[in-house]
Amino acid sequence: MIQKATFAGGCFWCMVRPFDQWDGVKSVISGYTGGHLENPTYEDVKAGTTGHYEAVEIIYDSSIIAYEDILKIYWQQIDPTDDGGQFQDRGDSYRTAVFYHDEDQRRLAEDYKQKLGQSGTFSKPIVTKIIPAAEFYAAEDYHQNFYKKNEQEYKEDRAKSGRDEFIEAVWK
Repeated sequence: MIQKATFAGGCFWCMVRPFDQWDGVKSVISGYTGGHLENPTYEDVKAGTTGHYEAVEIIYDSSIIAYEDILKIYWQQIDPTDDGGQFQDRGDSYRTAVFYHDEDQRRLAEDYKQKLGQSGTFSKPIVTKIIPAAEFYAAEDYHQNFYKKNEQEYKEDRAKSGRDEFIEAVWK
């Protein structure tokens, strides 16, 4: 069955590749959600006045990959204790959030968040929000599959972000 999952995890460029490589994932779209402006542009969101998060919308086949697996991939891409952005990307548009599309997704996300908080993995509280999915607006074409279209720039941006060092240190 084709389903949808939506996550904010900082810069959307860094959130596509981790999901894009799994069987059952049909597409990963970079975009904006959670704000008040219709059809925001990258410049609108970057200005910090729209309330939007940079996010990814994942279309997947739940008969091949379960939402629980997608959640695990998500949590292992972020610092869920940072409410000011992610890694080098600071500001409200770079906050983390799970946007649930139904009650099962909400429950599974809350359970995972609670278990992660109790795991001792982090010394600070988990601040990632779990909120209802809102209108999702696809980002401009040049942002889509950025890691494939601009491989060198993607590698450089990711390298200077500190994300990979964090993931390695926390998730080994």
